[in-house]
Amino acid sequence: MTILVIVVVLMLGVIFVNGWTDAPNAIATVVSTRVLNPGTAVKMAVVFNFLGALVMTLLAPQVANTMSNIVEFDTSTPENQKMALIVFAATMFAIVLWAVVAWYFGIPTSESHALIAGVTGGALAYGGVDSVSGSEWEKVIIGLGISLVLGFFMGYLTTKLIEFLFHRMKRRSAEKGFGIAQIFGAMAMSFMHGAQDGQKFMGTFLLGIYLYDPNMVTTKNGTFVIPIGLIVLCSTVMGLGTSVGGYKIIKTVGMDMVKLQRYQGFSADAAASLCLLFSSVFGIPVSTTHTKTTAIMGVGASRRLSAVNWGVVKDMLTAWILTFPGCGLIAFLMAKLFILIL
Repeated sequence: MTILVIVVVLMLGVIFVNGWTDAPNAIATVVSTRVLNPGTAVKMAVVFNFLGALVMTLLAPQVANTMSNIVEFDTSTPENQKMALIVFAATMFAIVLWAVVAWYFGIPTSESHALIAGVTGGALAYGGVDSVSGSEWEKVIIGLGISLVLGFFMGYLTTKLIEFLFHRMKRRSAEKGFGIAQIFGAMAMSFMHGAQDGQKFMGTFLLGIYLYDPNMVTTKNGTFVIPIGLIVLCSTVMGLGTSVGGYKIIKTVGMDMVKLQRYQGFSADAAASLCLLFSSVFGIPVSTTHTKTTAIMGVGASRRLSAVNWGVVKDMLTAWILTFPGCGLIAFLMAKLFILIL
């Protein structure tokens, strides 16, 4: 029971830091163009993160099931069951550590990929390669490609389309109209962040409970059934994390990388939201951070390549590349350490 409590607390900590360090990406553009102040934008993000996690988990829980099936722990004996829980706790600790360090330096890393890397690293420490599902990892790789490539080109094409349709609009009218549109765009981004990331963490949460006692988790056709209570709990904790702020990341994504006008901010939000909706419906776990930031890159590149601060982009790409081996290695080492201690 003590190990279960530790696992639950650490899992809630992971969900909290996701809302703290990842959700600010969703509102970065609406803040950078001064349509909403940070306080108002954060409150809006809290509400729509909650709604996204609630609604999409009820309608299309495929992302949660992908996350719960990505690793497999042997729980055939009480000793193995205890060991699996210890490793899972170590994994959650590693993810929180990675997220806090990234936030400290203002780097918008993907908590989704940190979660995947951490769980995988812990599984490797416990049972080796056989503990990792190759087929579910294929979905992760596909999601990585979608979030990078589709996000960029959707941002580029959406901006070009809006410029073509509204090029005769007076500047004052455009500023006002797209300012209102940006609010709805930020709502959509926050909703889809909750839909994608909320499901990933719910699936992982249920995996931890399942490792403790399979009878505590309801399954249907070999997949977890996510209870309403867990949806509310995870959504609320993620919302609390978002309410903390994350202004460093808002500044990096919305201000330092590309200087955006309001119609460009709307283009980035619309493009990223569509990519996330497509991925959620088909059960592909993509990174909301990667999708949003590459959409902003595409928006900037539609003007000219030099409009993008490629120095900031380089720092982001470095952090993204390091997430899988870095967070995975930390989780692996923490798992070995926790096994020795506990």
